[in-house]
Amino acid sequence: MIGRIPILDVSPVLDHGTAKAATGETIPVSATVIREGHDALGAGVVLYDPRGRRRPLRTMSLLAPGTDRYGTEVTVDHEGRWSFVVEAWSDPMATWRHDAGIKIPLGQDVDLMLEEGARLFERAARRVPRRPAMARIAAALRDDSLSPAARLEIATGPEVAAELAADPLRELVTRTKRFPLVVHRRRALYGSWYEFFPRSEGAAQEGPDGTWRSGTLATAAKRLPAIADMGFDVVYLPPIHPVGRSFRKGPNNTLEAGPGDPGSVWAIGAAEGGHDTVHPDLGTLADFDDFVAAAGENGLEVALDLALQCSPDHPWVVEHPEWFTRRADGSIAYAENPPKKYQDIYPLNFDNDPEGIYAEVLRVVRHWMDHGVRIFRVDNPHTKPVAFWERLLADIAATDPDVLFLSEAFTRPAMMRTLAKVGFHQSYTYFTWRNTKEEIEDYLRELTQETAHFLRPNLFANTPDILSGYLQHGGRPAFEIRAVLAATLSPAWGIYSGYELCENTPVRPGSEEYLDSEKYQYRPRDWAAAESEEKTITPLLRRLNWLRRNHPALQELRNLRFHHVDQPELICFSKRLAGAGDQGRDDVVLVVVNLDPHHAHEATVWLDMPALGFPPDSGITVTDQISGESYHWGAANYVRLDPHIQSAHIFTAVPAE
Repeated sequence: MIGRIPILDVSPVLDHGTAKAATGETIPVSATVIREGHDALGAGVVLYDPRGRRRPLRTMSLLAPGTDRYGTEVTVDHEGRWSFVVEAWSDPMATWRHDAGIKIPLGQDVDLMLEEGARLFERAARRVPRRPAMARIAAALRDDSLSPAARLEIATGPEVAAELAADPLRELVTRTKRFPLVVHRRRALYGSWYEFFPRSEGAAQEGPDGTWRSGTLATAAKRLPAIADMGFDVVYLPPIHPVGRSFRKGPNNTLEAGPGDPGSVWAIGAAEGGHDTVHPDLGTLADFDDFVAAAGENGLEVALDLALQCSPDHPWVVEHPEWFTRRADGSIAYAENPPKKYQDIYPLNFDNDPEGIYAEVLRVVRHWMDHGVRIFRVDNPHTKPVAFWERLLADIAATDPDVLFLSEAFTRPAMMRTLAKVGFHQSYTYFTWRNTKEEIEDYLRELTQETAHFLRPNLFANTPDILSGYLQHGGRPAFEIRAVLAATLSPAWGIYSGYELCENTPVRPGSEEYLDSEKYQYRPRDWAAAESEEKTITPLLRRLNWLRRNHPALQELRNLRFHHVDQPELICFSKRLAGAGDQGRDDVVLVVVNLDPHHAHEATVWLDMPALGFPPDSGITVTDQISGESYHWGAANYVRLDPHIQSAHIFTAVPAE
């Protein structure tokens, strides 16, 4: 049943699942509020913390004239399951102020309007005894020694208006039901990810036949200080489990592997064990514990791949043959995405024994949680039932709400959004395929406004599966440009190892697969040589992550704003966080990027000064956090960027002295 004052289309509310926020995040709340007639109304939102304690009413403002859409922002300061209520009311004081402001100057119903106002202020005084000013205003409205205009001015001054706005006189109060809001730890929103294959770190060819010796978790741990030095927060490991031997893929995904080829790490399971086992070449479970400890000592969290699929040699194939799909000839169906075939992988059939599969997956996840993993990157979740994920993520959250799940679902938007709604904390995105200014602006507006209350984007600049055409053909500037964009557009971003070396050779023209892909072979890199010869963009990555840690505005998602640039090759955007900068100023970061990795371009950047927190005609000082140079800017500014010198400006902005 609709309330006395209808409250409609409340946001953030989902058709399924629960809206999300992170600790310390400021989120918009809005609703459509209407009523009959012309009397004024008000609206506000009340937060309830995880213990059910009511926070003070926060008044909402009309977002745009004629829309009946009211909104405000609220901040959640700790983790847990919050809720909120939108309230609406008739505002007799605002109605009187409007009518009196018209009638009294025209001499219409003067005495009546003044008396009605006096009675309203008396009500306000009785309602809040600590506000004697309300009683004095009531008396002033009846003071015949003052002119009607003077009495009206006393009752409608800005200080009185502000006090009434903060604590309005309310009638016909209508409330919605409580809407849920789950608040996660900060890492669910903000973090810099680095992906690498442990087996490649320390791998070497040895012996007369060139057979490879695998890297281990111990040798991989030696890479952790360098990853931490670049400012990354999360180190993500592809599957570390035994790899099957049946139909093992060779280099570059060839169908036949040689005796020393390690196979794809996603072909999980062999005689040595399955999803709860460490590949013997990498070490033991104790070695994994040591790796997690070493990561923690370097300020890094470990994210582990959760890939629910099996090689033909996985113990589940023998122990639970009912978990797989049998074809008409009696064989088990391997994974296919025609015309692609993955003969080394058996998908699970979640409909054959859903309870048995669920119990085993839950056991596997909790097994790795017990060994220090609090983040899981889930491989291809869109190929498993959504109801399965909803149940699993809810069960984990009930006991361990700090455990996070990243959805690797490069699929249709509806599925990506649904997975986010049912509980995934972050999601991969289409960022790698959004390269023009129009594409970037449209897509990031979607991610930071339309879906921000349930889908948190993690902008990976590359992955072992995705070497975009932009990176293949743009050289070093392309890698710099995409890193700047990913690191400043979103609070969560990531790279796959080798990005800092600008590795960009595809297996064949038109393919997004890497030549000599690390998915199928060892790929050790000489990091020391690359650093000494400056064949790396590590200094830029280090600077980007430093800026992210030291500028809270870059740690937010919903504060992204684009500014007009009169040439299509340049893009400009900003992030602002009130009161988070030096000396209590707003933290304002302004980014200008040349999207063309081949040519220099110049343009005029038109700044939306109010969006930056400055008066429209003010001057500001912008300091480039890459070059160190400072400039005096106004609303219109000339910019020239040469990608072979500097592809982007990352400015901090403060009022001009």
